[in-house]
Amino acid sequence: MARAQFQKGQKVWVDCVGAWAFVEQVQPVWAKGFDEPVRVTYDVGLGREFTANELMLAADDPQTERGLGDWRILRARNKWQAPEDCLHHPQPGSYPVVVTDRADWGGWRVPGAEYDRDPEQIERQARLIAAAPRLMQLAQEVVDLVADAPEDAPPAVLALARQARDALQGVNRVLEAAPERLNAPVVAA
Repeated sequence: MARAQFQKGQKVWVDCVGAWAFVEQVQPVWAKGFDEPVRVTYDVGLGREFTANELMLAADDPQTERGLGDWRILRARNKWQAPEDCLHHPQPGSYPVVVTDRADWGGWRVPGAEYDRDPEQIERQARLIAAAPRLMQLAQEVVDLVADAPEDAPPAVLALARQARDALQGVNRVLEAAPERLNAPVVAA
């Protein structure tokens, strides 16, 4: 027997399409002699019906509580070009590596050909990635500040807090499979 794992209007990730969608209809398939539907599909407005195992929910990321630590930029030696061959780079003979671990390994690196194509852009991206934990902390502080007294906050600050909350939610949410059973049984349409 099958039970609905998602509800109408619920936001879901459609894994095979790679997009967010809303459940428009829960479609149970009934068979004679059974008290419950034998199968449940979901119409999410993408042109076909999807089963529950093709859809995922958003959930809070448990890693969020751990904190992001001290991200920083280190310089790695450019093994594929001699310094005299890349004088157009901001720091010839090296490229940025953003490390996200205390042991100075793990994190973000860029392929040499991509760095050589636009070194200024890659340097800027490295600085942005290294600053991301501080920017996230700042955004969370704006959200917390407004949450304490939303009626006292000016409209511009409220708008900033909403944008910060949405940006943080996009980072702090991960996908998870649907629960085995939803409390609400499927009703006949």
